[in-house]
Formats: sequence, C-alpha cells, structure tokens
Amino acid sequence: MAQRETWATRTGFILAAVGSAVGLGNIWRFPFVTGEGGGAAFLLVYLLFVALVGFPAILAEFVVGRHTDRNPVGALRAYGGDAWKYVGGIFIATGFIILSYYSVIGGWFIRYAIEGLRGDYASHIAAYEGDPEIMFGALSTGLDAFILHTVFMAITVGIVALGIRRGIELAVKVMVPAIILLLVGLAIWAFTLPEATGGYEYYLSPDFSVIAANWTELLPAAAGQAFFTLSLGMGVMITYASYLGEDRNLAKDGTAIIGFDTGIAFLTGLVVFPIMWAGDLTEPGSGGPGEIFVAMTQAFADIDGGQFLGLIFFATVAIAAISSAISLLEVVTSYAIDEIGVDRWKAAVGMGGLIYLLGVPVTFDLIFLDLLDYFADAILLVFGALVLTILVGWIAPQVAVDELEKGIGDLGTLGVVWIWALRIPIVIVLVVSLYLGIVEYVDFLTGMEEGQLGWWIEENL
Repeated sequence: MAQRETWATRTGFILAAVGSAVGLGNIWRFPFVTGEGGGAAFLLVYLLFVALVGFPAILAEFVVGRHTDRNPVGALRAYGGDAWKYVGGIFIATGFIILSYYSVIGGWFIRYAIEGLRGDYASHIAAYEGDPEIMFGALSTGLDAFILHTVFMAITVGIVALGIRRGIELAVKVMVPAIILLLVGLAIWAFTLPEATGGYEYYLSPDFSVIAANWTELLPAAAGQAFFTLSLGMGVMITYASYLGEDRNLAKDGTAIIGFDTGIAFLTGLVVFPIMWAGDLTEPGSGGPGEIFVAMTQAFADIDGGQFLGLIFFATVAIAAISSAISLLEVVTSYAIDEIGVDRWKAAVGMGGLIYLLGVPVTFDLIFLDLLDYFADAILLVFGALVLTILVGWIAPQVAVDELEKGIGDLGTLGVVWIWALRIPIVIVLVVSLYLGIVEYVDFLTGMEEGQLGWWIEENL
C-alpha cells in the first residue's frame, strides 16, 4: 500500500476543516433554517448545541480518524471491530447523498454570480414577470442547472484528484481567507443600510416563549444544522483527521475549527438579515432552500450598488460551496483508495461521477432536493453522530482518551468528563433529536404523498 498522505501544515488542516464546515451549510442553509426557526430563538438553541454537543462530537471523530489512519469504513472497523464497518458505510452514504445535491446548489450560486456580471438584478427579475420566485424556479432547474452541476462537480473532482497537499490544502489556503474577508466586508456594508435595524433585532433578540413553544421543532433543526455545518456525522472529520500526525493537539484544533465555523455562520446572519430588512423582506423562513436566492436577489435589486454587491455575495458562496464539496468527495475518494485499492485519480473521477449522476434528477425537479436534504439532515447526520458517540464513549473509551492525550499530555479528570459527556447527556440529546427528526421526516413524506410527490409520480411515471 502506498504511503498515506498527510497535511503539510497545521494551517492547511484547520483551513480544510473550516472550509468543509463553512460552505453551503453556513451561507446557503443557515439563513433559511434560522428563518424557519424564528430567528434569534433558533440561533440561541443552535449555539448551545454547537458548544455542548458539537465540540465533544468533533473530538470523537478526530480520535477515531487519527488513531486508525483510515477512511470511515476502515476506521470504524479498526476501532470497534468488523461489524462496525457497516456503520462506517453510513458515513460514506451520507457524504455521497449530500454532495449529490450540494453540487446542484453550488451551480445555482455560479449562475446567480453570472447574472450579476450580465447586468443588474432588477432587470433580471423584470424578465421573469417581476417575480424573483419565478426567476429562481426558471434558473434552478433545466438545462442550465444541469450544465452548471456538471461544471461544479468537474471542478471538485479536479481538486480532489490532485491530492491532499497539491489539491485540497492548496485550494483552501486561497478560498477560506477569501470567504472570510468578503463576508466581513459585506457585513460592514450591511450595517450602513437604512432599515437594517429590524434585521438585527430579529436575528439577535431571542424570544424565550418561542423556544418553549417550539422546542420539538427547534431541537432537531438545531442538531441537524450543527452537524451539517460542522461536517459531523458524514465522515469528513474522521477522514481529515486520518491525515494528521500524533503530535497534533486535537482539542486545540477542534476549538479553532468550531470557533471559525460558528463565527462565520453568525457573520452570515449579520449579512443576510439586515439586507433582507433593508430590501423590505421581513418574513424569512418561508422560502425553503430557494429563500436566499429569492430574498437576496430582490434585496440586491432594490439597493444602490446591488449588482456589484450581489455579484460578490453569490461568488463568495460559490467559492464556499467548492471548499465544502471537496471535503465530501474526499470522504468517498478515501474509501475507494483504502478499501478498493484504486489510485487517487480513478477514485476521485469514479466516485465523483456516481455522485454526479445521483444529483442529475435534482436539476430537473426540486422535489428530489427536498427528499434528499431532509433525509440527510434530520436522520443520517444525527444517526451517524449517535453511533460514533456510542462507539467512543461506551465501546472503547480508554483508546479514545489515550489518543486525545497525544499532543496534549495527561488529561486527568478532563478525559473522564469528556467520556461521560459522550456517554449520557450527548447520547440522550442525540436520541431525542433523532426521534424527532424521524417523526418530522415521516410527516414530511406523508404530506408529499398527499400532494407534490403524488402529483410528480402521476405526471412522470
């Protein structure tokens, strides 16, 4: 077997993990999920979930990845025994599914950036009966969406095929700082907008009665978003940690990654919600996956300098999407390299091609996006995190503590606290979140069967 690649620098690993985390999870998904959850009410639950569950969970993925030097399937087999390889397969499947529609959405952001190059957003909306929702419906499906899905996946495959140091690490060292700088600039500009105050109030002033009344919806939504944005439960952090040396302080790296990720998610809200209120769009959360395109396009059409700022915004998200996509493709590529024995180029192209094919239906009907995204978010991510937590906390806890102490030193009681946090409170929270997520997804499917899904089957089959 060829010598396994490693990160050239600690900065490269941190930026790669941050790039995986910040992508579409923070900039596309975070605003509409926050809107659905009531703004500041969701933000508070989300931040608590990241701090209390996300940090211990990311350490669990790190120790499994570095201890085994393998992809999720090989890592869980080596760590827990042969039966656990099937659980590792769930991680591979999760990344596979998410990237299939991630690529389509990444193509949408490229298209909206191109629209900014072609002219002002007001004229584009006017060409679609003056309705940004009709514009989104036209641009999000069809031949153009199919072509840009192809382009996006080709870029992703090309970067991953070049390897850890020459491909992923080199790319994220350029992309992640650019994403942060552009978002900071947009947030500063949004602060100067008239009528932006309402956006800040909606985003930063939680109503605790909303949390009390809607916790059964907020908890699974916050859990799914936390794991989605931190790339947990999909094998990314296991895979990335497998390229680390034993001298690295995993707790320090995990703190940096979560800090950057949460900061960028928070920063995204400081961009999106003030701009929405400045554009007189004060009902976030009703537009689903297309909300950021509809709302932000309308806002950029109504604001001075909106063409230029819209171009920057959509281009920034497109870059962020690529930084996330390469991490997801690396998970399944690593699996093909380790378990099947093919070289990196063949693995990246082969796996990327299969993922690309799964995403093709999304380019023709958004019903497939809803089916895939809700399933991955509400069930697969939380389930993956749950079983890994059980493995580390209950099956082989001492191995985990020993691995975490490499690069840190004796943890003493802190190691015990971490293990017991994984064993009881985090497992309970994840079980409850998974149950609520399954119930919510079943309700979603029932509604689809009665409405949109039944219509689609009748019309197309």
